[in-house]
Amino acid sequence: MKKIEIERKFLIKMPDVSMLDFNSIIQIEQTYTLVGVRLRKWTENGKTIYIKTVKQTLTDLSRIENEEEISSEEYRELFCFADPNRKTLKKTRYRYSYQGKVIEIDVFPFWTKQALCEVELESEDEKFNLPKFIEVIREVTSDKAYKNHALSKEIPKEENF
Repeated sequence: MKKIEIERKFLIKMPDVSMLDFNSIIQIEQTYTLVGVRLRKWTENGKTIYIKTVKQTLTDLSRIENEEEISSEEYRELFCFADPNRKTLKKTRYRYSYQGKVIEIDVFPFWTKQALCEVELESEDEKFNLPKFIEVIREVTSDKAYKNHALSKEIPKEENF
């Protein structure tokens, strides 16, 4: 399905996820290919699906996202084109509904003190609030080092705070 994704991203202090009531918890394995495709293995509530995505950047906040569910066979075939200079990125995504928005917190195994938080918006200038339990270190929407594509190649050191 093709859609425009408008998203802001924040580097946050690692929340105590055991104390929070999340709508869903998803295990994601994300691989980038040499042919410009992102592959995801997405496991939620014991069910695994496979997703192929092609993105086209419009601005720092907006991109066209063409995403479709694929079979495990197609996933394995496309996985043969995995970029050897990038690692498969593994993360746990915690989804939380707040004031009509879905807040997504991505926890990675390579960080212990910080995580990433994403919020999808209807427009680039839309106002929103993050829940009080989310402690923002800084916004990283425009920081290419915190894009998942970049994280699969090089992981920024944890912040000192």
